[in-house]
Amino acid sequence: MSEVQLDIEAIMKRLPHRYPFLLVDRVLEWHAHQSIRALKNVTYNEPFFPGHFPGRAVMPGVMVIEALAQTAGILSFLSLAMFPDENTRFYFVGIDKARFRRPVVPGDQLVLEASVERVLRGIWRFSARALVADQEAVSVQMMLAPESAG
Repeated sequence: MSEVQLDIEAIMKRLPHRYPFLLVDRVLEWHAHQSIRALKNVTYNEPFFPGHFPGRAVMPGVMVIEALAQTAGILSFLSLAMFPDENTRFYFVGIDKARFRRPVVPGDQLVLEASVERVLRGIWRFSARALVADQEAVSVQMMLAPESAG
């Protein structure tokens, strides 16, 4: 059963990130301890486009991966029925098998997907991908851990 969508206000309650580093605009669906689908609307006014690259705006791959990590973080908080605060945050602690298959440019809408592979000693392992028009732009395996882990 799919849980309800989350708008930007609900997302900001589940992530500590704020402009210009909040990279998830809407959660389309989520299944506790299983998976999440979210959106990132890529616009020309993103702060990184003037320098990456002049004359050919391309979203940095590391920013796409960060959007995926934020999406996975939202699922972690939702699954645990927790909210971030000064003592509770999930941090990006590992990345494997990152692949970049197409550039992401202004006007694209990223569909961000993350699936839980396992949770072990509080460390969450995800398989994640970002799609543009049903084409995979980025895929990655990543790990997130709460502040107290490690």
